[in-house]
Amino acid sequence: MNTHDLFKALAFTAMGTALATSPAHASFLPLQNAVITATYNGEAAGMLGLDHDFASEPGSNTTGLDPTGTGVEFLTADFLFGIDFSADGALTVIANSAIPTGAYSMRFDFGNSLASPISAFTFAGTEGASGVPGLSIVDSHTLALELGDIEWDEFGAITARIETAAAVPEPSTAALLFAGMAGLALARRPHRRHLHRH
Repeated sequence: MNTHDLFKALAFTAMGTALATSPAHASFLPLQNAVITATYNGEAAGMLGLDHDFASEPGSNTTGLDPTGTGVEFLTADFLFGIDFSADGALTVIANSAIPTGAYSMRFDFGNSLASPISAFTFAGTEGASGVPGLSIVDSHTLALELGDIEWDEFGAITARIETAAAVPEPSTAALLFAGMAGLALARRPHRRHLHRH
């Protein structure tokens, strides 16, 4: 294999590896590996987390995502609500009983556990509930939810969608892509033939 063919092979291999590992070609889950600290009506003690088996103890308001995806991550201490998160960005609040009229608020802080900052928090719908919750992004890793205007049936639910900013390619991926393109450019350079005079 001559130098020209070698450069071309290296360039295509490097570009293929970079594209295969880039976020655009990977399955991106906004809440993957999330660790959430929650409050209910302004109180940390108002949330009981899965990682603490929903026990009322210090720190119970912090939990990771349910690895089985089959249960809720939080119960409110008054047992009125269950809160479920999924790695794909869905947030569902479920009424555990008929909910009395009142002001109910929740806040969820993801700290530095997300790969990208929160870019959108939108209402996705209801089932067995009516009204629209108040949704807001407090900062790049914290969300607020106001539920005072919702009328709940028993086991009614509201769902919202959390989106995060697009992932930025890792430096190693960008360097590999650059190396591939540089190699391809070298491979495409015209070869000069040296003429020997006799």
